[in-house]
Amino acid sequence: MVVLSHYTVEPLLKARSLGADSAVLSPDLGLSESDVTMADSGVVLPDGQQLAWDAVEEIARTATTCFRVLEGRAERIQIYSPQFDRFYSLYPTRRAPTMMAAGFPMHRIKDTDPHRDTLLKVKTIAPVFGAALDTCTGLGYTAIEMAKTAQVTTIELDPTVQEICRLNPWSQELFENPRIERNIGSAFELIQEMPADSFARIIHDPPTLKLAGELYSGEMYRQLYRVLKRGGRLFHYIGNLNSAHGRSVYKGVVRRLQDAGFEPVTRRPEAFGLIALK
Repeated sequence: MVVLSHYTVEPLLKARSLGADSAVLSPDLGLSESDVTMADSGVVLPDGQQLAWDAVEEIARTATTCFRVLEGRAERIQIYSPQFDRFYSLYPTRRAPTMMAAGFPMHRIKDTDPHRDTLLKVKTIAPVFGAALDTCTGLGYTAIEMAKTAQVTTIELDPTVQEICRLNPWSQELFENPRIERNIGSAFELIQEMPADSFARIIHDPPTLKLAGELYSGEMYRQLYRVLKRGGRLFHYIGNLNSAHGRSVYKGVVRRLQDAGFEPVTRRPEAFGLIALK
């Protein structure tokens, strides 16, 4: 599978402008690099496919979507979910891509990238060990990182998101790592079926309040408290705590977490969220 973005085709166009007959290309959004041959008609990719220059130039002009190369054609990684009436796309950065869901980016991308964003979230609950819960899979970066030291259960609401993951080179370990158990369904509903005291660590990184209000509810927090082991840690992503919206959401979240039994609840502005202990 070859996946390209406007960032990764820059070296091709630069080499072509200099009259070179080869260049270095990352066929997987920065995870690896390969030497490729360039001809008048296009570029010969590492898997043997040839991509015409007009397709390369289309990718270069498109700053908002990654492309999969299939049978010599560049296809935008964009999928509509009829189940939830949402449109998803794989949005490029200079490192790991993020996903746009209904127009909202699923990771921080200003002054950072999704990979570093994930590392900051996981660091707040370090050390990560035993059994861990990731309530919202998304592109799977959180589950993949926690699975380095823990057995991870992760939940994704929309099956269409898993289709995006299968086309994202940075998400492949989600399907290959035996330490990750994937579940499709509502985290709000599935968590009610989980045994009490199941997890030593939880990362709760829901979509915006507008998209997933139930994941910010008192009942959701009571369930998170129930399945967390005593002494366990929860990280809850909120957003920029210094923004007016972040401060507003934070106040309500803290109150409901404390009502559920969490204490103490501590701001972690560097990770755009908070940690809560049981």
